[in-house]
Amino acid sequence: MISPRLLTLVRCPDCHGALSGPSAALLCAGCGREYRTAGCDYLDLRPRMEFAEQTKYLDESLHADARHERVSPPLLGSKIRNDMLRSFLAPTPADLVVDLGCGSGRALLWNKDWAAAAVGIDIAPFFSAEARRDVDLLIGDLRQLPFAAGTFTKAFSLDVLEHLSPEALRAMLGEANRVLAAGGTLFVYTHVRKNASIAVGLRWINALARQFERMGLIDMRQERLRKSDHLNPLRDIPELEQVARDTGFRVARIRYYTPLVGGFVENILMRTVEHAMAKRAARRLRGTVSKADAEAQAIKAARTSAKARIARSPATRGTLRALSFAMRLDLFLFGRVRSGPFFALLVKE
Repeated sequence: MISPRLLTLVRCPDCHGALSGPSAALLCAGCGREYRTAGCDYLDLRPRMEFAEQTKYLDESLHADARHERVSPPLLGSKIRNDMLRSFLAPTPADLVVDLGCGSGRALLWNKDWAAAAVGIDIAPFFSAEARRDVDLLIGDLRQLPFAAGTFTKAFSLDVLEHLSPEALRAMLGEANRVLAAGGTLFVYTHVRKNASIAVGLRWINALARQFERMGLIDMRQERLRKSDHLNPLRDIPELEQVARDTGFRVARIRYYTPLVGGFVENILMRTVEHAMAKRAARRLRGTVSKADAEAQAIKAARTSAKARIARSPATRGTLRALSFAMRLDLFLFGRVRSGPFFALLVKE
């Protein structure tokens, strides 16, 4: 949505000048640039300059399974990440929060009980219908944010940093620092390339997943397509700390997350179920469309059906909550073991 409050917060990404006028045609008082978003339920405030480095998430093929279209409750790995976000960031109604790289907008929807004013920004317009209706959204580049300095008190970024090059990472963190007020906090979930020795368990799980795929029990193509955008700019935790210092932050708190239980649940159990649902959908489509179209539509149908089942079935939700609880073992057992994936709270110095 585009609320009156959002219109008071945004600035020109090129010169940071104030914007005025109706949301369909905002005019920058500084450089005179006009931003037209007629007919949209989000603002488009991308900078005039197009960066050479662009994420593959702009490609519609990465969203073919339609997971962004409808938001389900936070379950499995999403619940782990959201629980840690709530624990680390803990906004109050007095805070103004920005989700940097909000994707579908689901994290903002899950945390509306914060009662904090919140804004979601992403480079790609693959927002859910619920977020378009209930959340302030805009398209923009995280390396050139359309906000004035010191606008927000808190920020978060989930599963974003690994998609950036070292140069883009520093630019993104520098901009995050700029738009945060003094003492503001940024919560991130991402990973470094250096893993702990216990990560050998993840390699075994991934090897098992590949074997299951060869047997036709799961399909990892969509996941490989998503991960093909990973640039993994951080080598290890000391480099994270150095990059944080260079961009005006201090790492105030960190918790590691090597998802051994979570990897088995999500990469083996859930993908087996999802693939079986997709095969059933493909059989129903057989003879009505081409084989390639049937596969693509089946993946989308399986994801949509799964979300609908979660919404209507207390038993399904109960099972997934139990699995989500089991996945917390990874945090309990390995949360102090310095590994690749981590949750961190950065404080603006």
